[in-house]
Amino acid sequence: METKLSRKSKKLEAVLWSIALPGFAQLLSRHYIKGILFIGLEFLVNVMGNLNTIIVLSFNLRIEEAIAQTNYLWLMFYPCLYFYAIWDAYKNAGGGEKAFAYLPLVFSAYFVTIGIIYSPSFTIAGYLIGPLWLPILSTPVGLAVGGLIRWILLKINAESEAEEVI
Repeated sequence: METKLSRKSKKLEAVLWSIALPGFAQLLSRHYIKGILFIGLEFLVNVMGNLNTIIVLSFNLRIEEAIAQTNYLWLMFYPCLYFYAIWDAYKNAGGGEKAFAYLPLVFSAYFVTIGIIYSPSFTIAGYLIGPLWLPILSTPVGLAVGGLIRWILLKINAESEAEEVI
């Protein structure tokens, strides 16, 4: 018998494996074709966008070099692939059944993509943020905006259901 805690643990496990590498959670849940597809796409976009090079340079605060190494046309695919793989893993683990539950991850993908686009020129206090840090900083903004839109839609839906009863 599956407890509430074990269901939550299963969802968290799926999300964390997906954060580690898109496709791992799908392999864990025996969705082999989907898992291999996500891993293959992850490697393709990673290599073509020079993501690992960007990560190393960014962690060493060599932001201008990271910008020069970035293939923006490929890297812009990454947020949608990444957040969709996380959402898919979460759903497969039994999550995402509440209305509009997908919106925070969808808006994170949007905002991270926008972060990638503006990363070569966006500065804070005169410092370039770069193609790794600006997208990462965009994630909580996307989660918050998606959560707010979800809350508004749920409120509108609850009000319209209340009007139908009257």
